Amino acid sequence: MRSYLTTLALAGAGALVLACAPNTMPEAGDGAAFFAENCVSCHGPSGRGDGPLASGLDRKPTDLTLLAHANGGTFPTARALSYIYGDPEQGHLARVMPQFGGVMADDLVPVDVDGVMTPTPRVLAGLLAYLEAIQR
Repeated sequence: MRSYLTTLALAGAGALVLACAPNTMPEAGDGAAFFAENCVSCHGPSGRGDGPLASGLDRKPTDLTLLAHANGGTFPTARALSYIYGDPEQGHLARVMPQFGGVMADDLVPVDVDGVMTPTPRVLAGLLAYLEAIQR
């Protein structure tokens, strides 16, 4: 009986540790999966703005591999975050790309945005990591 109680106590302690363990931060691979599901049709598989729907759009999709280049060599995390999530200064008619904010808002992780740890949707943090990884 004592062995059973010890095993039960250890199992309970292990479950408690797992429940309290912080979730890992998403990585570029996680963002690549979101990109493949939601962005390739316009931005293309390599992110260069050459997706199958790009030719039918009034404005060519942004070449996402040149975001850092256009920002003096630094990936523009804050600007990319606000644009993808849905910049409140731009109404839905002012942009072609959908706003993803409402879909993402439940699972947040801390992301360094211009030196400030900012609660960011996990899936968006992964997408930002992916976009930063494909810069040329």
